[in-house]
Amino acid sequence: MRTRGAILLANIITGLALGFTVSNIGFGDYAELNRMFTFQDLRMFLSFAGAVVIIVLAFALLRVRRTPGRIHAGVIPGAVLFGTGWAISGGCPAIPITQVAGGYLPALVTIVGVAVGIWLCRWANARFFHLDRGSCGL
Repeated sequence: MRTRGAILLANIITGLALGFTVSNIGFGDYAELNRMFTFQDLRMFLSFAGAVVIIVLAFALLRVRRTPGRIHAGVIPGAVLFGTGWAISGGCPAIPITQVAGGYLPALVTIVGVAVGIWLCRWANARFFHLDRGSCGL
């Protein structure tokens, strides 16, 4: 039987391993990410593509099926905003945590920006948009 403590410990170990790996392969380096987004160095881009291929194959082998769902009006603009923020800040929401752990304290600004962005998204959705929260967890 799984206990909450064992699951928490497994999550902590997995998170530390992921952070260590991400940091050591350069995914936490703003200059490296900038080179990827400007197509100056395709190494990281190809790493992402390889990861997608591996997960698609794993899902196919495990016969994982996605349940059909609706994509609401906020998905496309949200994806564009997410990608833009990633390109500007030099990382997805997990990377600034890795950067702070590595001593790069300006990443705290990105973490605060992510938190404010989440709050603004929830506020705007509740006040103006009223989008279905089931597909993206607003």
